[in-house]
Amino acid sequence: DMVQPRNAIARTEEEALKGANQVGYPIVVRPSYVLGGRAMEIVHNDTQLKRYVREAVIVSGDNPVLIDQYLRSAIEVDVDALCDGDDVFVAGIMEHIEEAGIHSGDSACALPPYSLSEKIVKEIETQTIKLAKALKVKGLMNVQFAVQGEDIYVLEANPRASRTAPFVAKAVNIPIAGIAAKLQAGEKLSTFNLKSKKLDHVAVKEAVFPFARFAGVDPILGPEMKSTGEVMGIDMSVSSAFAKSHLASGSSWPTGGQVFLSVKDDDKPALVDLAKRLRASGFTL
Repeated sequence: DMVQPRNAIARTEEEALKGANQVGYPIVVRPSYVLGGRAMEIVHNDTQLKRYVREAVIVSGDNPVLIDQYLRSAIEVDVDALCDGDDVFVAGIMEHIEEAGIHSGDSACALPPYSLSEKIVKEIETQTIKLAKALKVKGLMNVQFAVQGEDIYVLEANPRASRTAPFVAKAVNIPIAGIAAKLQAGEKLSTFNLKSKKLDHVAVKEAVFPFARFAGVDPILGPEMKSTGEVMGIDMSVSSAFAKSHLASGSSWPTGGQVFLSVKDDDKPALVDLAKRLRASGFTL
């Protein structure tokens, strides 16, 4: 069975407060029509929600606010698939490196997934095929999932090409956009003889940010997209591909020196292992 995060739609401040309390904080709020995550926020209580409704968006019958359960510490997954209305080919499954709640355009991601079990990956593939057939997609489809433990949630399904399509095409060496155009024109998927093959490399997409050029832009990432480009690294391991993607994005990697660590209370348990690994690599803390 496919599961969505708990959600509600609100057309007034009163409806928003009622919906938020039914869904349960924290929540992700956004206008009903949004590109690039504009005016999307993670909200933790009634006071924040009132401020959002009064200041961030115009809430009316035509412009309701969408309220979704925020899945803490979940892994976000992007899937691109091709469909001719009957048959489906899952072209690429990408595991995001940043946790769910960061806009997918700002997240780094790895293809194939680097930490998800084979069982979860198989189930994501099954759900993607079911969605494409149910939506009668002709051409490309992009689906975003969130994985929390063993639970898989469908966040959104878009019957169109996504910003991930060029990355996937290069990573798996299949011209998915060209094939999608032919499917839209009536060709059948079977004529392209596409086969899922196990890759002997890992591809990592990393976002490029304008923080060096625009002083004063908050570098903390969230549901509103801030990146202005992307790069790709390919290698035999996810860590090497990730390092290459960072070099390509203009980041320089220090190999020694002192590291300053500062995190919010929720993240402190996860920091211990990271601190140990930094120290083992020769950094002082």
